[in-house]
Parts: sequence; C-alpha cells; structure tokens
Amino acid sequence: MYYSTTYQSPMGVITLACNGGNLVGLWNEGQKYHGGSIPEAMAEKSDAPEFDAAKQWLDKYFAGEQPAASELPLAPIGSAFRQRVWDMLCEIPYGEVVTYGDIAKQIGCKSSQAVGGAVGHNPISIVIPCHRVVGANGSLTGYAGGVQTKIKLLALEGVDMSGLFVPKKGTAL
Repeated sequence: MYYSTTYQSPMGVITLACNGGNLVGLWNEGQKYHGGSIPEAMAEKSDAPEFDAAKQWLDKYFAGEQPAASELPLAPIGSAFRQRVWDMLCEIPYGEVVTYGDIAKQIGCKSSQAVGGAVGHNPISIVIPCHRVVGANGSLTGYAGGVQTKIKLLALEGVDMSGLFVPKKGTAL
C-alpha cells in the first residue's frame, strides 16, 4: 500500500509518498512525472513516521541547513540503471553542481542522455538532489520541477550561478 500527504514549502506544495516504511516519492506541484513511479493508487495519510521525518528534513533544508539524503529511509522505484544514477546524485555535495557527463563517466555509461533520462525521472526530488546536475556548457536544463525551481534550489544552496544559464530554446525546459 502506498500513502501520500502534502507539505507546504517555500517552492509551493510538495507531495510526499511512502510505502509504509520508506519515502518513495517527493514531487513539486505540477512536476513532470508527478506520482508516475508509484504502481497503484495512493491513500491519503498524514501521520506516517516517514512523512514526519521527511517534513523535518525539508524544514531543515529550506532553513539553509544541509541535511543528507541518508538521514531518510529512501526507496525510489526504478530500474537498476536509474537506481545507480540516483545513488550518484546523493553523492553530489550540497551547494555544488556536476554535469550529466560527469555522472555518465562515474558509472561507466557512454550516454549522457541516458543519464539525463534517469535524472529527470528521479521520484524523490530535492532529497535526491537532481537539481544539482547541469549541462556540460552550464545550461540549467532537465529539471522536471521546472527550471525556475531549479534556480531557486541552487540559489538556496549558495551555488555560484555566474557560469550557469537558462537556454533560450530546447526540449528540456
């Protein structure tokens, strides 16, 4: 059984999902693939311990603290390849960015686009920090929660934005 609740963040409403033991989803309102990894309907339940832990984690994060993904019981649903990419995302330090190509090299994948697909389908946004991944040229693309949300999250973390930019056109905006 899967459960959901909401959390009011400075970025808007966030939906949280759990499976009765682990956090399995965290999506911004209107985010691409919102709830897409959950294989069945979710029942509303606001008092799950996973939700309490996730809300405390988010409170710290939005207060400018640096909670680690490892502080929460996470169980994102996805293929073995996506799991490897999501594990790599959890290793990106707070306030830093890496490129899709960097991740591809680290996991021995020849396709930055395949990595981009896995990053884009991350079902536990913010906690598994897919917003910390940028294009090789510094482009701020590929965030399923929207490029403006990505910018806000990176700014919250104090990322030097001087070499980063929003592309004028593209499929990942």
